[in-house]
Amino acid sequence: MKNTIVALATPTGRSGIGVIRLSGEGSLEVLAKLQGSNNKFPLAPRRAYLIQLFDPESKDLIDSAIVTFFKSPNSFTGDDVVELSCHGSPVLLRQIVDICLSSGARLAKPGEFTLRALANGKIDLAEAEAIRDLIDAQTKASARQAVRQMRGELSLRLQPLKDELLDVIVLLESSLEFVEDDLPEIQILRVKEKLTAIAEKTRELAETFQAGKLIREGLRVALVGRPNVGKSSLFNALLGSERAIVTEIPGTTRDQLHESFTINDVPVSLIDTAGLRETTDTVESIGVERSRATIADADLVIVMLDASEQTSDEDRQILKSVKDLNYIVALNKIDKVPSTDVDRMVAAEHSSLGYLRERITPISAKTGEGLDELRTAILDPFSRGDISTSGLLITDARHYDLLIRTATEIAQSSEGLDQKLSEEIVLVGLHNALRFLGEITGETTTEDMLTRIFSTFCIGK
Repeated sequence: MKNTIVALATPTGRSGIGVIRLSGEGSLEVLAKLQGSNNKFPLAPRRAYLIQLFDPESKDLIDSAIVTFFKSPNSFTGDDVVELSCHGSPVLLRQIVDICLSSGARLAKPGEFTLRALANGKIDLAEAEAIRDLIDAQTKASARQAVRQMRGELSLRLQPLKDELLDVIVLLESSLEFVEDDLPEIQILRVKEKLTAIAEKTRELAETFQAGKLIREGLRVALVGRPNVGKSSLFNALLGSERAIVTEIPGTTRDQLHESFTINDVPVSLIDTAGLRETTDTVESIGVERSRATIADADLVIVMLDASEQTSDEDRQILKSVKDLNYIVALNKIDKVPSTDVDRMVAAEHSSLGYLRERITPISAKTGEGLDELRTAILDPFSRGDISTSGLLITDARHYDLLIRTATEIAQSSEGLDQKLSEEIVLVGLHNALRFLGEITGETTTEDMLTRIFSTFCIGK
């Protein structure tokens, strides 16, 4: 019975329905304790039953639940699984879980249901990670990528690479074992061509990580500038709500405001910072220091200038401080000046400060003019084209790292053939490459790594 696990599969809190999941050989025995002496009857697999649940000690009725039994191996985990759909009272659900624990089950660890599915061959590791990513998806695009990986698309892309690599390994191993002379030059040339092709395909897949990471994790974007250039107004305009206080008094924003929104299916965490200036106000000084720390951590910095005023030394100092970072310039309040003046200002700033004209986007946070162009400019440094409709993308840093290491090992082995190194040395790199590809799908992943990966899953999944 110790191998039977239980957990709440739905989020904690009050809801219409709460689902409790049992998995393991003792699942039906635990259910029998809940059914009561006059309520027991055999459950056919994959059929839903309305069953009354009782407290085994007091014999009191607890709830009426929809119960479904999945017989091993035809279940998500590959073990016997029982799912109870109860009324979503936190008190009630806690009581039922406690009864399951007192009946011999133990509380599941994070991701343990999915880990059992992996151990029983129902899914591979890449598909298991995709389940977590689907649950955590913030946009339709990230959910779409997770579903593609969950259906095995990444595994299918990797299998031909593993097969081709294995063919080369078998050839070199056979040569080492059965051929006394070195491989003919023509055969070495073919092996090198094959290794080059495998490495290129691996790198091409790895290069999709930038777009994949963008969809999965999104961007941290910081709004910076001197006081009263319109940062809070732009913050509100991009969010479409009056989230930040806007006044004519400089230094209104003293602490950071964080809100999230999406641009073309990319999640963006927008941060409105305190105006950057020298100040004797203690509270404002703390806000300014926090702003500087936020600038360093942001994926993109939007430097705001006021088109209705001459560029000040403070503006130039801010631009100088971000010159080594990823930044764009929002030239705000263009509704206050003629368009010809805006064009002259853009040209003048481009000439005097030396940054690219393409980094400047004229906008009006008040009227909304130029905001669509600014949204495009925010994504432009990170992705070209519509990434929401792209094919399979690498979204996990672990996968990206293993693909890069695979390509590197293959390239080094190919160089070893050029240097006339022995097959034993060349094979070391190729075996490493094959192992790295296997780690993506879980074939060669260590137990410690599995523990680390599944610790990021929610309990009940």
